[in-house]
Amino acid sequence: MSISEAEAVVMEVLWRCHPSSAEDVVAALAGKAEWAEPTVKTLLNRLLNKGAIRAEKEGRRYLYSPVLSREAWVGQQSSGLVERLFGGRVAPLVAHFSEHGKLSADDIAELKRLIAELDDEP
Repeated sequence: MSISEAEAVVMEVLWRCHPSSAEDVVAALAGKAEWAEPTVKTLLNRLLNKGAIRAEKEGRRYLYSPVLSREAWVGQQSSGLVERLFGGRVAPLVAHFSEHGKLSADDIAELKRLIAELDDEP
């Protein structure tokens, strides 16, 4: 499922707090994305059409909840990124960040821990 950058901003709100009305989403975005309610409603409708969210009518408004989990979306995005930029290989991705000084000491320690866990698996 392809979600635009703007749609992902709306999804982040819904992943944190749902169900939410369009007004709730606008309020949650205050200071981050100064979108008017019609813009948010357009993004919500796009997400509905894609099947990423669902809507339930409550009185005169709709409440929106995610169908697509954040975990599934992150998985899609990260797999696509690694495939497009690094031929599906993770090592060149890590090397890229290492070469450009983007790995902190904490990042390196976490990577070492993850590799040790992989080495311990049967």
